[in-house]
Amino acid sequence: MIKQIFGKLPRKPSKSSHNDSNGDGGVHDNSSLNSALGPNSLNNSKPGSASSKPSNSSRSNNGPLNSHSSTSNKSNHGKKTASLASQAGPISASGVYEALPSFRDVPSSEKQNLFLKKLSLCYVVFDFSDPSKNLREKEIKRQTLLELVDYISSVSSKFNEVAMQEVTRMVAANLFRTFPSPNHDSKILEMYDMEDEEPAMDPAWPHLQIVYELLLRFVVSPETDAKLAKRYVDHPFVLKLLDLFDSDDQREREYLKTILHRIYGKFMVHRPFIRKAINNIFYRFIFETEKHNGIAELLEILGSIINGFALPLKEEHKLFLVRALIPLHKPKCVSMYHQQLSYCITQFVEKDFKLADTVIRGLLKYWPVINSSKEVMFLGELEEVLEATQTAEFQRCMVPLFRQIGRCLNSLHFQVAERALFLWNNDHIRNLITQNRTVILPIIFPALERNTRGHWNPAVQSLTLNVRKIFSDADQAIFDECLTRYQEDEAKQKELQEKRELTWKRLEDVAASKVVSNEAVMVSKSISSIAIDKSTAPKATASR
Repeated sequence: MIKQIFGKLPRKPSKSSHNDSNGDGGVHDNSSLNSALGPNSLNNSKPGSASSKPSNSSRSNNGPLNSHSSTSNKSNHGKKTASLASQAGPISASGVYEALPSFRDVPSSEKQNLFLKKLSLCYVVFDFSDPSKNLREKEIKRQTLLELVDYISSVSSKFNEVAMQEVTRMVAANLFRTFPSPNHDSKILEMYDMEDEEPAMDPAWPHLQIVYELLLRFVVSPETDAKLAKRYVDHPFVLKLLDLFDSDDQREREYLKTILHRIYGKFMVHRPFIRKAINNIFYRFIFETEKHNGIAELLEILGSIINGFALPLKEEHKLFLVRALIPLHKPKCVSMYHQQLSYCITQFVEKDFKLADTVIRGLLKYWPVINSSKEVMFLGELEEVLEATQTAEFQRCMVPLFRQIGRCLNSLHFQVAERALFLWNNDHIRNLITQNRTVILPIIFPALERNTRGHWNPAVQSLTLNVRKIFSDADQAIFDECLTRYQEDEAKQKELQEKRELTWKRLEDVAASKVVSNEAVMVSKSISSIAIDKSTAPKATASR
């Protein structure tokens, strides 16, 4: 009986059985791994940001692996044969998550196999929502990721296909996930303001940052052959990276921006696909959701791409300007990415000055009506475009352009009026206006006079006087002619106003005389014709 009781008690595993269950033997524990790693390799990393959330998704195996990687993958999924357990390394048959030897502790001939085993160890994705959960395992994985980054940075031989496949699979397992979509109705979305949102910080960042650094160094490594790597850094992989640009964490978006730009530079075969995929993100943002966190970062990438476009510009690139970039001025949250958008637009005009007319008319199409801060941004972008505009293109669009500028000059928001008047501080724009003063001055002269006589802001009045002086010094005859015409129009407006008031008085008198008898009030034909003439007269004068 006593023997049966002792036989049921659990036994402490021996050291030999522990080592056998973890692979080749000599597996370091947490303390030995920490001592072997040395300084953090991410201190000198180029990008400075990224954030992410735990992911359970991974890319499927698209091809056969060597014995080490395939068996380690199978052992992670619970295939507990003796041969697989001996090669799995990361997770033994008993499910223990143990550290692997350091690269410096194995001969050079074994480093490639150890590299694959360490990648397999990092397939496991932990839950970071509970900080106290799996602390030892998380630290083992973090140190292993740091070792992998150092190995990729210092390797002196070309990566083979198996290594490329395993790197992309590990990256996919850790990074690729679906962000939760906000279940807001239309009213809540209208009230949503991206500028007021607190930046999200993902608790999994200590691991994800290193994974992003590993991917970046793999892409830029001279030992990564683009002709082979394009089979694994393929279109689905690029699309998944683009999906991550909607992350709430700016650090993650900064890493993605750098990585995608390096992929665009190294994998020339993917360039048309990347541009098309970014276009599709813009289309969905403009015409459907108006909600995306990574528009600014995508535009930064495109700014560099546009800068490298060869001349003459392809029709594809011009269509991208017209169909994607210009409509990006429409969303309410344009302030979140306007600086990057303005740079892209200006790059196009500098590449091909004939596009200036198209760009300016596009700005006028999406010009804000009641949003003063947005209007100030548009005026700033307009100045940058006009600075790269030649005379011929300027003349094509100057009439509708200065009608809009005239409305801005009379804006009750002093910043809008000031920003419009600042256009005359730019030498190139002032020269264009002066050369075409016979057309421009009659359009904006009424706005200048109204500002001079009645604008509430003293600074706007002072700037307006300076602009009036520029025109009078350039051509006094045209200035006097515009002044005379303005005074005549003002006198006509005053006369029409007096007639309108007289007509209303007559109508009131007629209505008062008929109110006692309860008879219908009939308006004579002469009075009606006067009222009609008055209503149409202002439009006629405005069209002059």
